Amino acid sequence: MSRWYIIHAYSGFENKVRDAILAEAKRLGLEQLVEAVEVPTETVTEIKRGKKVQSERKFMPGYVLAKLAMTDDVFHLVKNTPKVTGFLGPNGKPQAIPDAQAARMLDTKDETAAAAPKAKVKVDYEIGDAVKVLDGPFASFNGVVEELDFDRARVKVSVSIFGRATPVELEFEQVERVK
Repeated sequence: MSRWYIIHAYSGFENKVRDAILAEAKRLGLEQLVEAVEVPTETVTEIKRGKKVQSERKFMPGYVLAKLAMTDDVFHLVKNTPKVTGFLGPNGKPQAIPDAQAARMLDTKDETAAAAPKAKVKVDYEIGDAVKVLDGPFASFNGVVEELDFDRARVKVSVSIFGRATPVELEFEQVERVK
């Protein structure tokens, strides 16, 4: 019976570890015991130069999920894969995780439909940073970030109008950090 396990790998080498495990399983004729090897990722929306950019980011850097029928051969196949430091579990012994937890980490369709998580938005400025308004009625004004509302993707900026600080609410992509 196959169960999900978490494999600890060198950070940045997760995809190579996944490919190496699958290739070695095929070479040794263990494909039926190695059901799936996945690198958990999430879609992140970033604001760069006033434009929304979607990118994939590793959800758990340094970890790979594998659905394995654990045998001595499979254990040694994974353990002897280059860039693998071991399994997650007590004393390096593999400990299976529940299928529901693996589904959440891998963001599978049935789990997504139930939870419906929103894509995360990342901006390159934070509260207190100086920003420049790129567009709208306050274009070319400079100001200071007062609030960030990630649920509504809006930012409150204090701009100086006629010598007075005035709070203005804008969308994330309407401002950029002053370098």
